[in-house]
Amino acid sequence: MSTVELTINGESQRVEVSPETPLLRVLRDHLDLTATKEGCGLEQCGACTVLVDGEARMSCKLPVGEAAGAAITTLEGLGTRESPHPLQQAFIAENAAQCGFCTSGILVRAAALLERNPDPSDAEIRTALRDNLCRCGAHNRVVRAIRRAASGGAP
Repeated sequence: MSTVELTINGESQRVEVSPETPLLRVLRDHLDLTATKEGCGLEQCGACTVLVDGEARMSCKLPVGEAAGAAITTLEGLGTRESPHPLQQAFIAENAAQCGFCTSGILVRAAALLERNPDPSDAEIRTALRDNLCRCGAHNRVVRAIRRAASGGAP
């Protein structure tokens, strides 16, 4: 065990864990940031996606020691109930989530996409989301929602 210092959603955090502990476990078990989900635990579904220095990363196998010193953003850091992120507003408007399990990872990955490409094509959106699996069949609504957020809320 050692003290790992993290910056999560703009706040400094200190946790006593092994540096090899997956970031996902620290977020959920130590910091009560539960929007990030564990799906497969093998970096194959994307439910655990967070931003690490603005880059979408799967947190289920990412050692927390590797994330120390980086700016980490989870879904909780994108927006609040009172002031949702434009992507969250667009997902609501487009009814882009069904069960919601994968939605956190998709929203976080979409935020990274829009940060580097504020006007992506449908093909670019689909390529960016290729590592995030959704079994509900909401893919077309997800693409529409991301496009809506990119256009400032217009349909």
